[in-house]
Formats: sequence, structure tokens, C-alpha cells
Amino acid sequence: MEDILNIAQNYIMPTIDLILFAVMLYYAYKLVKGTAAINIFLGFVIIYIIWSITELVNMPILSNILGGFISVGLIALIVVFQQEIRKFLLLLGSSNITNNKNILRKFNLFFKISKEQAKMDIDEFISACETLKKNKTGALFVIEKNNSLDFVRTTGDELNCIISAPVIESIFFKNSPLHDGAVIIEGNYITGSRIILPVSENENINSRLGLRHRAAIGITEKTDAIAVVISEENGKLFLVKNGELKQIKSNESFKSKLEEELG
Repeated sequence: MEDILNIAQNYIMPTIDLILFAVMLYYAYKLVKGTAAINIFLGFVIIYIIWSITELVNMPILSNILGGFISVGLIALIVVFQQEIRKFLLLLGSSNITNNKNILRKFNLFFKISKEQAKMDIDEFISACETLKKNKTGALFVIEKNNSLDFVRTTGDELNCIISAPVIESIFFKNSPLHDGAVIIEGNYITGSRIILPVSENENINSRLGLRHRAAIGITEKTDAIAVVISEENGKLFLVKNGELKQIKSNESFKSKLEEELG
């Protein structure tokens, strides 16, 4: 028994510790990737690595200097990365709420969801998008998956209507009071309109892309939702996932992608 405890203490726990540290570092990098903060983050990581080496090879003067810098630097990092920390906590909070909600839905304890609501009518949605494309009507849809979108849903008007081409076309009609902002789709229901989305701060985004595309990229960077953007300039349709924009050129490809994403 003592041998097992020694093995766990000397080998297993340090391995788990290293894996957890690597995972934490990866997600921290993913959070700041594409922003101005990435250079600061990499600089701090380099300083930490150098400090670790000086500790290992017993260089007390340099080790003390870098150790002091890191101690003070942690406070400075909170100030520098306040936007990124806020995004991380927001995403973490919304994910937990959603997971609980999904469990409740699966067991039908507090939510009763019809089959129509649980599964999106993809053909009806594509039909509406096709009309918007032909008329070069700008539109932005956010399709909720696992992460809750309640934190942005409150910025607009709450709706509760089944997906249909006439409803979607009327929402994005240029004289409609609901056409500004994004539409949120949950299952087979439109649950929000005039939604204000967080705009991506990624500096690598093509400067020719407008605010609608940047908002689509922004919401998909922070959640696992997918976004659909229709350009009012040329009627092109884009599918956005994990902050990556991809043009969809045919309805067959569009349907295939939606079926793949929504199961």
C-alpha cells in the first residue's frame, strides 16, 4: 500500500499537475489569440520559463529579480487582461448554466420541449436565406448549440415563434423595427431579435468585412454557437464557426453543413 502511495505521489500526481498546467496554458493562449494581448502573454510566458531555469541552475541574483517581477507582474496582468478575464468568466458562467439546463431538458424535469422545438427546420431556414440572398438583404443569425446565449439575448427583444420563411423575411425587411441586430435561433424557434453581439477584437480579420461579419465572428469566438451572415452588398452567405468565416455557395452545401453542426 505504501509503495502505491509513493508511486502516486512521485509520478502520477506530478504528471496530472503537468497536464492540467498545459491545458490551462492552452486555453489562456486560445483566449488571447488574435488580440493585441497575445504579445504580452507570450512575453510573460518567456519570462516565467527563464525564471524557472534560473531557479533550476541556482542563479540567485537573476532568480530574485525575475521572481520579484513575476510577483508584481501578476497584479499588472489582471489590469492588462481585464477584458480577456471578463470574457473567460462570462463564457465559463454561461457554459455551466447551459449544461445544467440541458440535463434538465433531457430528463424533462422542468422543461417540456416538443420535437418541433428540439430540431430545427433546416429546409425552411434555407428557403428564407435564399430569398434574403436574392434580394441582397443583410441578415445575421446566431444558432444556439450547447452554450447559453442568455447573456446577449437580453440586449434585444425576446421572441417565441417557430421558424418560417415569411417570419424571417419580415424581421429583416428594411423598414421593420426588428431588422437591426442579430436573430437568435434555439431549436426550431426564433427566441430573440435586434440582438447586440460582441464584436471580435481579432486584428487579423479582413478590413473589408463589416460590423455584421465581425459580430458573427465575435459571438462564435466566445461560445460554441454557429452564425450565418448574409451580405447586403453582394448577397453572399457565410457560415461562421469558432471565429472562422466560410462562404457557402450552394444550398446543398449549406444544408449539409447545418445538418453536420446540429446533428
